[in-house]
Amino acid sequence: MGVVTFVSHDGEKHEAPLDEGQSLMQIAVDNMVPGIDGDCGGEAACGTCHVIVDAHWSDTVGLSEPVEEEMLSMNPERQPTSRLSCQMRVSQEWDGLIVQLPEFQM
Repeated sequence: MGVVTFVSHDGEKHEAPLDEGQSLMQIAVDNMVPGIDGDCGGEAACGTCHVIVDAHWSDTVGLSEPVEEEMLSMNPERQPTSRLSCQMRVSQEWDGLIVQLPEFQM
């Protein structure tokens, strides 16, 4: 089983097992990763699951989709590789993925 690492804005690392087919947000919530709330339940309607994908992984996981852009465009911490983790369906190819968490979620 693969692993994803969530890195908080202050550098604290939280590893969680990848579960293929689940959203990255659900993995974070199931593993009590601080900083990922997922208030809307994965509907891309709140922005509380914002992650910044490590640049080395952006080609593998892809860039934000149009459904994510509405929420991300309002976020002052948005980066070029920002994603809503609720819209990221995990693949075993993502083993070793690193995502940064913004200091503040919306």
